[in-house]
Amino acid sequence: MDIVVLCDDLTGANATGVKLTKKGFKTATVIHGLPLPESGYDALCLDTDSRYVTASQARNRVMAALKESSKIGQANMYSKRIDSTLRGNIGIEIEAMLEFLEEDAIAIVVSSFPDSGRTTIGGFLLVDNVPLQQTDVATDPIRPLTTSKVEEMIHLQTDLPITTLGLDVVLEGQEKLEQEINRVKQHFKIICIDAVTDEHIDLIADVVNNIQTPVLSVDPGPFTAAYANRKVDHAQKSQKYLITIGSVTSQTGLQIDYFTQKTKVKPIYVNPANLATFTEKWSHEVNRVVQEAEDTLQHTDILLITTYHPGHNILDLSSMAVKEDTTEGGLAKRITDGLGAISRRVLEKNRDVFKGCYLSGGDVTASVGSITRAHGIELHDEIMPLAAFGSFIDGYLDGMPVVTKGGMIGDKKALYTCMNYLISSTKNT
Repeated sequence: MDIVVLCDDLTGANATGVKLTKKGFKTATVIHGLPLPESGYDALCLDTDSRYVTASQARNRVMAALKESSKIGQANMYSKRIDSTLRGNIGIEIEAMLEFLEEDAIAIVVSSFPDSGRTTIGGFLLVDNVPLQQTDVATDPIRPLTTSKVEEMIHLQTDLPITTLGLDVVLEGQEKLEQEINRVKQHFKIICIDAVTDEHIDLIADVVNNIQTPVLSVDPGPFTAAYANRKVDHAQKSQKYLITIGSVTSQTGLQIDYFTQKTKVKPIYVNPANLATFTEKWSHEVNRVVQEAEDTLQHTDILLITTYHPGHNILDLSSMAVKEDTTEGGLAKRITDGLGAISRRVLEKNRDVFKGCYLSGGDVTASVGSITRAHGIELHDEIMPLAAFGSFIDGYLDGMPVVTKGGMIGDKKALYTCMNYLISSTKNT
């Protein structure tokens, strides 16, 4: 077992569990009082049902859950799932988990959940840009909230030394944040860190993964998922994915840039000029790219093959068509057919390890489908408008999962979002 997450209620356990599942971890939620599964899962989210019990009861339930989980084995990572509005016995439960972990362990608290409108600025938790203490949740009849400051809320329940690193530190980048964490961890056991966007959370996860200190992640879910994705080695080494992109729009460039920065995947560039021809240059370019893909596949799980290259000018198909004595449409189809041929050869030769593919652009999708003799795509879900998830029907790639997306569709995160969906949907299938 890689990850143990303690959660003070069942819905919170499920919320964090789903995020871990989307990162490729096989995850289960365990209801309070029921036995733990002994094997088969990468991550367990343990419900302690301790949000509204007394502080001593919360401590006892946390320690009991940790001891029970240790019977299965020591996890590589521990997390404390907290309510996104800071309700519950947060301080005492963090304290109990730190006592269970190594003596020099620290807690990193990232209370932000941007997708749910929860952000932290200046140490204050905002809910849809409203300070926590001014929201309806602050009037909770069982345990009303009297402050919006994350550090103060936790400090009400524990005497452990606690501090906050503000958004200004996060905005200075990875190196500065790492310096500050390494500095303050000498004096504080709990470090709260501001974040407004998912990118901030990812940056914090990158930094925390680098520090040489045992870390307890504390958050409503996003930080734990981001940190787990970096800390725990769960890479699908026998599960490969192919991305084929024929679009050359600036929007495509933004999406590729964002994806490669997040994943460190290095694109394999196809020279479209060598495909926009009926000469032997076409087959030479196809063979070259296929060979480069085969070589690259030995040390990566994701192949990104694209005709988009930053700085390259768009082809003058009109002039090229005159020289080739053909039409612009004919040359455009030669390019997409080349991408289709490359995709088919790479996928077919390595069919046992490829778990799915991503095709950008209707022409590319049509060419891949035609060249692989698919009769169509069985549709399963919509990832975002004009981005569909399905599987090929018949042909050489029968049953292979595929994501198709229009070249102009989505913001800069679109490719990254679609690939996360594809990977999580095909993990362990």
